[in-house]
Amino acid sequence: MDLKAYLQERSTLVEQALQDLMPAKEVYPPQIHEAMHYSVFAGGKRLRPILCLAAAEAIDKDYKPLLPVACALEMIHTYSLIHDDLPVMDDDDYRRGKLTNHKVYGEGMAVLAGDALLTYAFEILAGYGQKYEKQAVAWQVLREIAVAAGTEGMIGGQVVDLESAGKELADKELLTYIHTHKTGALFCVSLRAGALLAGANPEELACLTLYAEKFGLAFQITDDLLDVVGDQKKLGKPIGSDTKMNKLTYPALYGIEKSRELVQEAVEEAVAALAKLSGETKPLEFLLRYLLEREF
Repeated sequence: MDLKAYLQERSTLVEQALQDLMPAKEVYPPQIHEAMHYSVFAGGKRLRPILCLAAAEAIDKDYKPLLPVACALEMIHTYSLIHDDLPVMDDDDYRRGKLTNHKVYGEGMAVLAGDALLTYAFEILAGYGQKYEKQAVAWQVLREIAVAAGTEGMIGGQVVDLESAGKELADKELLTYIHTHKTGALFCVSLRAGALLAGANPEELACLTLYAEKFGLAFQITDDLLDVVGDQKKLGKPIGSDTKMNKLTYPALYGIEKSRELVQEAVEEAVAALAKLSGETKPLEFLLRYLLEREF
C-alpha cells in the first residue's frame, strides 16, 4: 500500500467512526450540532487519530478498538481550529478550502461549537474508560489528554504564540516552547494514548513518545514553511498570515533552507526511534513521508 492509499483508507475508517459517534445534526438544539458537524467533516487528513491507531500497530496490537479514542482526539483538534480561526485569534476566513466556522454560523456559535466538541470528546473518553479493563491505564490516558489540551499543552502554546505576535523576538527557546505545546502536545498524546491503551511496555512507550515529539516538531516547521512558500489553492487557506501578524516562526528565525534541514533532522530522529520497535512500523514511516511530501 502506498502513502496516498494508506491515508485514504485510514481517514475513511476514522470518518465512519466519527459519523457513528457524533450527535445527529437534528438533535435539539440543531444549530449547535450543525456547526459541530460542519467543522468535523470539513476535510483534513485525520493525522492525530491515524497516529493513535498506528501506535497500536507499531507494537503488534489491534488498532480497531482504539477508534473512539482516536475520534475524541480529532474532536479536540477540530475545536482548537475553530477557536484558532476566530477574529480574536488568527482571524482566518478559510480553513481546508471552506469558510471557517464563524463565517458561516457567527462568532458566538463558533465559540460554542468548539466548546461542545471539547466537552463531547471527554464524554467519549470517559465512556471508553468505563469499559476498559485496566482502569489505572484508562485514567492515565484521560489525564494525559487533558494535560495535552490544557494550559500545560496546547492552550499554553497558543497563549504564548498569541502574546508573542507582533513583537520583535528572536528567542529559540520560546519558539520551541510554542511549537512543542501548541502543535506537538496533541500529536504526542495521540501516539501515547494509542500505545498505552494497546498495552505498550515502557521501552515501546519511550520509542513512540520520541517519535511523536519529532513528528510534531517536523510537522510544525513544515507548517511554518508552507505559510511562506506554500500554494494557497492546495493548502485551502491563505498563506502569509504568520508574516502579516509578525509571528515567531522557524523561517523567521532560521531562514527557509535551515528550516528545511531541521525538518529532515527531526524526521531522521523519528525513523531511528521506530527501528527499536518489533511491530508494524510502516504506517508511522508513511506518515513521516507525508511530512516530507507536503507541498512546498
